[in-house]
Amino acid sequence: MFNLFFTKEAKKFLKKLNKEDGIRIISTLERCRVRPYPHVKKLVSSPYFRLRVGDYRVILDISTGRLIIIVIEIGHRRNIYK
Repeated sequence: MFNLFFTKEAKKFLKKLNKEDGIRIISTLERCRVRPYPHVKKLVSSPYFRLRVGDYRVILDISTGRLIIIVIEIGHRRNIYK
């Protein structure tokens, strides 16, 4: 099972969200801890992955060797890729 780590920016965004959306994002990340690759999609010209959670996107870095998932950024789908 992979371990989850959050950057400061990701934690800050989660605190700003309303409670339902925050719980939804956290529960989706918990499901991804067992086998992340079926749930994520590789970003073009980037070493990172994206995870879709409703209207929000979670940018992840997955280290298979150390079994770590780092949540780099969370944002609304219209703003996250800029």
